[in-house]
Amino acid sequence: MKTILNKFQTVLMLLISAISIVSCESEMEEGLVTNVSVNVSSFKVNGVSGEIDHKNDKITVTLPYGTAVNAITPTIEIPSGAVISPASGILQDFTQPIKYRVKNGNIYKDYQVTVQAQVPIISFKINGLSATINHSNKSILLTMPEGTDLTALQPVIEMASGVSINPASGTTVNFTNPVQFTVSNANLTEIYTAKVTTPVSGPTVAFLGTASTRTGLTNPDEIAASDWLFGKYSGAVYISMNDISNGTANLTGIDVLWWHFDSATALPNDALNANVTSKIKTYLNAGGNILLTGFAAQYVDALGIVPSGKGPNNVFGDFLPSGFVDANNDWGISFKGNEAHPVFDGLQTYESGKANFLQKGTFRLNHTAWWFLPDWGGYVNGAGWRTQTGGNNLASEAWDNTLDGRVAVAEFPGGTANKKCITISMGAYDWYNETSNGTPSQPNGFLDNIKKITENSLNYLVTH
Repeated sequence: MKTILNKFQTVLMLLISAISIVSCESEMEEGLVTNVSVNVSSFKVNGVSGEIDHKNDKITVTLPYGTAVNAITPTIEIPSGAVISPASGILQDFTQPIKYRVKNGNIYKDYQVTVQAQVPIISFKINGLSATINHSNKSILLTMPEGTDLTALQPVIEMASGVSINPASGTTVNFTNPVQFTVSNANLTEIYTAKVTTPVSGPTVAFLGTASTRTGLTNPDEIAASDWLFGKYSGAVYISMNDISNGTANLTGIDVLWWHFDSATALPNDALNANVTSKIKTYLNAGGNILLTGFAAQYVDALGIVPSGKGPNNVFGDFLPSGFVDANNDWGISFKGNEAHPVFDGLQTYESGKANFLQKGTFRLNHTAWWFLPDWGGYVNGAGWRTQTGGNNLASEAWDNTLDGRVAVAEFPGGTANKKCITISMGAYDWYNETSNGTPSQPNGFLDNIKKITENSLNYLVTH
């Protein structure tokens, strides 16, 4: 009987404990406030409403051209009962994006807020061709078709609201030499220098692709790169991998092959076809040259330019609809120790041996196919990589002054002569800036550096 009673008491105590625990948990849950909103309903600066992206927790306010953003006092509306930090009405320096936190009850949300002044020149076109506008260094660059008369061209210029330009849109202008355009509104006047050129004679460059014709290219980055090439060099031609395979493409007389591949991390079977690789090897062994950019840097393995298995060991990147904006950092390279190398001649640098290629605030997919040295592949450092691959590492990430961390730009072989291959494969080498959730990306202010390093590489391969 005692035993039965003890068992009953034990069960009873367990039930009481369980009820007590449930009761405590219920009280704790009742203390949480989660059925509230933490969405900013309005964010205004000088009466201008910001675009609020609740999905990605971003707020962007675009103010008229010439507005200083280093002393801004936003007016913010939030749900009843919520608080925001920094508070509405607090003076802020928006030279860089600022994080705002909305808290309501037991939940919160962080917004990245960007306040920027509108660029004065939205577009600059001649005969339907769009110029590259660099708002950082106030330059406008456009290459017209071969044979264009530069002495009497009429640019069609789209300006921001309230901004004027002189010479005005539609004016006949002589572009034999660079032309200065003055943009102004009530707050600011600036000078932009426009340079219009025609294709120059130079090496015969064949742009490689998997499409049967250049018009069949579908990847925007590959299209932008090929458009630049055909606008730059009068001797540019397009060759498909299938043309090489079936023998319809004659590589004799081609100074440089350039394959820029951006469509996938893995190289396509068309390029890896033994009939294709064998013919390109024959071309290279006979004195030909090849520039491999983007994911195409991996081709050094299939072509035997490096020992088997010694191609790029760190290949990655996003594809739409993925992608992101780095609002705080420009992306670039360090070529410390190689400042005099012809590949880097004329780059816009921010200090000796360092140049940016992708501007902060510009949407990016970060397509990368480089060598990661410290931890993978047994390379340890730049010297180990050179010994094992036979190449010469020319550049790394911007932080890497000793070039021992990554190989972003390289040449093969690594000796002083008989160069036949250059690879450029960092995520900052981005020819086309895709849209982010349907919103046009901020233009990349460092696109000219991408064009310059490409031009330098093509010319260097021919002469070395």
